[in-house]
Amino acid sequence: MDFFDGFLDQYVMEESLVHSTQLLIKEQLFPPAIYSLLVVYLTSFYFGHRSLAPCQTVANTPGDVRLASSSVSTSHSRKNGLADKRATTATVKIETRSTPRLRLSKLLALLAGLPSPTSTTWSLLTAAINIGLAAVVADVVYRGPSLYASHDLSFARTGYVSDTSARILLREPNTTTLPIFLSYRNTDDARDDGRKSAASIFELSNVTDFTVAITVDGLRPDTRYEYVSSTNHSGAFVTAPAPGHRPGRHRTAFTFLSTSCILPRFPYHPWEHPLGIPGFRALARWLPELQPQFMLFLGDFIYADVPRRAGTDLEHFRREYRMVYRSPDWPAVSRQLPWIHVLDDHEIANDWDRNTTGIYSTAIEAWGRYQASVNPPPLRAGTTYYSFTQGPASFFMLDTRRYRSSERAAPADAPEKTMLGAQQLADLLAWLATPAAPGVAWKIVASSVPLTKNWRFNSQDTWAGYLVERRTVLEGMWDVGRGGGVGVVVLSGDRHEFAATSFPPPVGGRWPLSATVHEFSTSPLSQFYLPRKTYKQLDEEDVMIKYLPRGNSKFGAITIESQAASDRSLLTFRLFVDGVESWTHTLTTPPPVEGAGRGKDERDG
Repeated sequence: MDFFDGFLDQYVMEESLVHSTQLLIKEQLFPPAIYSLLVVYLTSFYFGHRSLAPCQTVANTPGDVRLASSSVSTSHSRKNGLADKRATTATVKIETRSTPRLRLSKLLALLAGLPSPTSTTWSLLTAAINIGLAAVVADVVYRGPSLYASHDLSFARTGYVSDTSARILLREPNTTTLPIFLSYRNTDDARDDGRKSAASIFELSNVTDFTVAITVDGLRPDTRYEYVSSTNHSGAFVTAPAPGHRPGRHRTAFTFLSTSCILPRFPYHPWEHPLGIPGFRALARWLPELQPQFMLFLGDFIYADVPRRAGTDLEHFRREYRMVYRSPDWPAVSRQLPWIHVLDDHEIANDWDRNTTGIYSTAIEAWGRYQASVNPPPLRAGTTYYSFTQGPASFFMLDTRRYRSSERAAPADAPEKTMLGAQQLADLLAWLATPAAPGVAWKIVASSVPLTKNWRFNSQDTWAGYLVERRTVLEGMWDVGRGGGVGVVVLSGDRHEFAATSFPPPVGGRWPLSATVHEFSTSPLSQFYLPRKTYKQLDEEDVMIKYLPRGNSKFGAITIESQAASDRSLLTFRLFVDGVESWTHTLTTPPPVEGAGRGKDERDG
C-alpha cells in the first residue's frame, strides 16, 4: 500500500480532525492559548531551574565516573598492655573517562525546552528561543492589523475594462483634497493630446470607507488609455477587443491571468514588510512579457479569519482589504493590469455555507465596496455572479458561496443539494446553451472551488460535495462541445495546489469525445501549499492531466489565438510556480462538423 492509499484509509478520521481545527480557528482560541501556555511555561521553567541545586564534580571535564579500586586499613596501638583501635582509613581510587554525554544533555534540554541541570547559559538560551517563537506569533498576528490599519490609504485601481468602457476604484480619506477630478487620454492617437474629464467627486465619507467607483465610457476597442487623478494617482489599461474580434494593435493574442488566495508576508520572514506579498513580486516579473488583458482573481483576496479574526464588524473587513491594497508590492501588479474578482469563503469565513446569515451581510458590504463595485455588471441586479464577452472568449463568473446548501447536511449525491441555487444554475445553463457570437471560440467558467472530485481532502467544500448538480452542469458543457466550434474551460482555485483535469463525456452517450471539458485549478498566488499530496484520480470521470502541488506562488496565463489556415482556435495554458514557468498545455476547439456521439470523433479523425 503506498502513502496515498494509507492516507485515504485515514480520511474520515482526518476530516474530523480538520473540522475540529477549523472550530478552534473560528472560535479564536489558538493565539490566546499560545500566550497563556507561555506564561505557564516560563513560570515552571523558572522554578524548575531554581530547584536544580549546584553539583560538585570530581573532574574538570565531563565524563563517566567509575570505581577503579578500594582498600581499607586499620591501625592499632597498645596502651597499658591493652589493645586500642585508633583509626580506620579507607582508600578509594576513582577514574573518569571523557564522553560527550554532558553536551548531549544540553542539546536535549534545548530541544525539550527544559532548563539545563549543568549550565545557566543553556537554560537562558532555551527560554529565549521559546520566548522568540511566541514573539513571532505575536508579530504575525498583531503587527499588520495594529500598525498598518491603513486608515490613511489613498489609491486607485482599474477594475473591469470592456471594449468601450473602464471601471476605476478610487479611495481618498483626506477630504481636504475635494473636489477630486479624474481625467484620461488616448495614448494611441498622436492627434489626441488633450485629456478628457472622466469624473468629478465632491463628496467622500466613511459610509463608503472613502471609496468611489468611476465608470469611463465612450472608449474605443483595443486602445491604450492612461488616467490620472488630482490626488496624484495614475494608471493605464488597454480596452478589450470587441466581441468576436482578435486583438491587433497591442497584442498578437488574447491573454489573461488566473489565480487565487493571498496572505501577506507568507512565507514568514522577520525582515519582510508586514504587508509584503511575495507572490505579487513573482507575478510582476512576468507582466511585461505576458501583456495580459486582465487578472481573473478567483477568491480569497483577503483572509478575514486567518491567522486570527480581529473582529466581526464592518471595520474589520474593510481593514483587511486596505492592508492588501497598502502592500508595497501592490502597485507593480496594478498600474497596468485590471483586476476582476470572484467571491470565496475567506472573504467571509472558512468553508462558508450559511448563505446570507450571520456575518455575511457585513463581509459582503466590504467586498462590494472594494471588489464588486468595479467588477463587470452583475448578470441580475442584486446578485454576485457575472457574465461578459471579450474578443474570442465569453466568461461566466460563478458565486459558489452565497447560494449553496450546507456542505454536510446531506450526502454528496443528494439531489436536493445545490452549489449555485436555482436561479444561478438556470442562468448558467442558459448561458451555456446560447450560441456564441461569431468569432467567440471559448466559453470560460470561473469557479472559486474546483469542479473535479479528485481532491480527496475536505472535498465536501468543492463540487465533489454536490455531485447531482455537478453532473447537470457538465451535461450543459458537453452540449456546447457537441455543437462544435466552441470549447469549454473551467478555471478554479482555492486548494493551494495546481491540477489540470479533463472531464470526458460518458461512453455511449450523445456527446463526442471532442466535447471533453477541461479544468485548470491554480492557487495560491501567495500562501502556503499543502505538505502532502491530496489529489488523486480514482475513476475515468475525472482524468488527471497534470498535478503540481508544491509552490507558495502559482498563477496561470491563458492565451487564445487562431490556428493558421484553420477554423479551429487554440487555448494555451501556462503555469508559473514561484516565478518560474513550469508547465504548458494547449487545447483546440471541438471540430465544427456534422454528426453526433463518437461518430463525430471518427469524422474528425
